[in-house]
Amino acid sequence: MKIDDAAARLEALGNSTRLKIYRALVRAGHAGMPVGRLQERLKIPASTLSHHVKALVSVGLISQVREGTTLICHAEYDTMRGLVDFLVAECCADEAECKMAQTAA
Repeated sequence: MKIDDAAARLEALGNSTRLKIYRALVRAGHAGMPVGRLQERLKIPASTLSHHVKALVSVGLISQVREGTTLICHAEYDTMRGLVDFLVAECCADEAECKMAQTAA
């Protein structure tokens, strides 16, 4: 993952409303969650939800699929794993006695 992509994703998650949205979608699993149910669960106005969902979609953390008249939001688990892997990839790399650094090499 490029550092600019990681920074953009972390910035998007740095907003408490977006983080709540993302966590709700991660909890929902691969089936995702309809926008209406997400709005009800988080108790936020539709326009606010739309604004924050757009920001998460733009950095690839979530996707949306239309099923008939229902818009379903899904967490992008591969992107999430890539971001977490990016964050821990060089854990303790400069520490001579770090066991994680030795196993990663």
